[in-house]
Amino acid sequence: MSPVLKTVQTTLSLNKLSSRNYPRKEKKLLQHGSCSFPINNVQLSFQGGLEVVSNVNSSHKEKTCLYDDGELEALPHVQTLREFPQEELVAKVVMVRFDSTILLGGKLDLSSLSASKALYTIKYLHECGAKMILVSEWSRKINPKLLDAQAVADILSSVLQLKVIALRCISCKSPLRREDLQKADIFLLENLSEYKEEVANCSKFAELLSSEVDILVNDSFCQSHKVLASTVGVARFCYASMAGFSFEENLHQLKKIAKTKKKPYLAVIGGGNLKSKAAALQFLASRCDALVFVGQMSFQIMRALGHSIPTNLVERDARKAALDIVQFAHDKNVLMSYPKDFWCTNQHLPTELEVFPAHGVSASWLPVDLGPRSLEEIYSLVTNSKKIIWIGPVKFSSSKPCTVGTSKLAQMLCKQSQCECEITIVGSTACEVIKNESNSLSSFNVLENASVVWEFLKEQKLPGVMSLNRAYPFEIDWSVAYHDASQPLVVDIGSGNGLFIMGMAQNRKDLNFLGLEINGKLVRRCLDSVHQSGIRNAYFIGSNATTTFRSIVSSYPGELVLVSVQCPNPDFNKPENRWSMLQRSLIEAVADLLASKGKVFLQSDVEAVAMRMKEQFLQYGRGKLHLSHDQYNIRINGNAWLEENPFGIRSDWEQHVIDRGAPMYRLMLSKSTGS
Repeated sequence: MSPVLKTVQTTLSLNKLSSRNYPRKEKKLLQHGSCSFPINNVQLSFQGGLEVVSNVNSSHKEKTCLYDDGELEALPHVQTLREFPQEELVAKVVMVRFDSTILLGGKLDLSSLSASKALYTIKYLHECGAKMILVSEWSRKINPKLLDAQAVADILSSVLQLKVIALRCISCKSPLRREDLQKADIFLLENLSEYKEEVANCSKFAELLSSEVDILVNDSFCQSHKVLASTVGVARFCYASMAGFSFEENLHQLKKIAKTKKKPYLAVIGGGNLKSKAAALQFLASRCDALVFVGQMSFQIMRALGHSIPTNLVERDARKAALDIVQFAHDKNVLMSYPKDFWCTNQHLPTELEVFPAHGVSASWLPVDLGPRSLEEIYSLVTNSKKIIWIGPVKFSSSKPCTVGTSKLAQMLCKQSQCECEITIVGSTACEVIKNESNSLSSFNVLENASVVWEFLKEQKLPGVMSLNRAYPFEIDWSVAYHDASQPLVVDIGSGNGLFIMGMAQNRKDLNFLGLEINGKLVRRCLDSVHQSGIRNAYFIGSNATTTFRSIVSSYPGELVLVSVQCPNPDFNKPENRWSMLQRSLIEAVADLLASKGKVFLQSDVEAVAMRMKEQFLQYGRGKLHLSHDQYNIRINGNAWLEENPFGIRSDWEQHVIDRGAPMYRLMLSKSTGS
């Protein structure tokens, strides 16, 4: 324990703040009187105040950026099972939404990365002492042995080498009970594909699925573009939701697509439906150096470039979208390549094949495969690339995908993968062809579900990803944030305009102050203010503290002595709100990380919110937190509260409430000695 924590606890003295009109959105700190309050035996005493300049324009950047503006909005950094504390899994009931196409397919390749990651998620949870409820959808189309839940449980038991028990819960609409879970460690619920409530994301159905569940682990990345009860709905009823190892690996591969460090970057694009994929094609054009069309979309590009194509190959209402893509690529100086010739079949004599130039396909002939000139041009582009993505089948008509052209393309990519070229293969067909040509996918980044990738390329948020808890994506260099990173730490959750943190930091140089705020614009303004004022013991991080508090604060080298939650928006603290600020996971993290005799300061201008915060901290604080009864000196509606802000530094909203003559409901919690 640091020397400052060993100081003798002194008496509480309070001086009221001067009352003054304070517009909520102004960026100003007021002059305050002196006050003191003991926190974890650290005597906080404040004198004077601080003026922060409004509307600061600053290009200042820290040596190490703690706030990243470049994170893809569609793919936020989410909580993962790998990062979650193992001790938090012991005796917890964990629902695992697994991918049936991986674990229940007719041919399970245990050597594949996807299978090994999916299996490891379940085995890891078992080794950590969690009880598991496995859920998924399955069909006899992927495996004729999938007759019922019991047959699936037997298959999973064989694959995992762990006993899996089939449970009837959904069909009888009976919530699971704790005593049901004493029979084994791993259970399997019924086939979700048999229930329309699954795809409707029915709230009551999700609540039934999640009965007795503490934590959701989503390991079914192939469903992340859908809004399902078992992925999105269930997350609302669990105190923590995170990605399994397979899901995390797929997210990692997906994020690689958007990175452009390796150049030249080539996109090989197959398939059709250009109009519906126009936004995705523009995304690729904004990042790639060349777009190579090898499917039905190539005809729409050719038409937009002014070439004549048979009417039966024209996609309805796609002309404008194709023209926009051509113009966008031209403006970005992105090369657009389309087939120069085709193998064609005679529509009257299907066995007859002949090569035609792309601009001279006869009316009675139908393109079915890439011609030799087209393959030569693709080969030239592939061999000069350092990064490649192949998405969509080599297919030019309603017939089956072209086998020769597909094989030739796969051979080119296999060869190029040996030349330090980063290659991403998207779609089950492309993955299967690559595997046949190379006997392994280890040299490639693989994403087997093309639908998820197309949605990502359209810059659409993936519901299955967005429903997971957030985690802070960066390793923090605390020596950059603070002059002395060993000093005790005070954290304000939902720091807003930063007035509380800035005022505290100005008056107490022996403590470090951290503001956690979800609004990125406010964070940037606060960081500018910190830089302009020269304060070296205050910092702000843009993050959702509800889910990132543990990952951020646990890396701090000093002790956590105070956590404050002030005036949270009541609309976001209703019990039914999924994104309630005070989730169980946050409170448990605060209770775990707070130093012995550390304090938690809670206040709100809404009594119901203050009461709920108190109840939640006492309920989920693991018995480590208790009320500091000796400090309560007023009663409102029969409840005891602190009459004054014990620190003498008010947040902007607190000042607004005081100025209008409304009451504030304040309380202080303390962590028990030896907890």
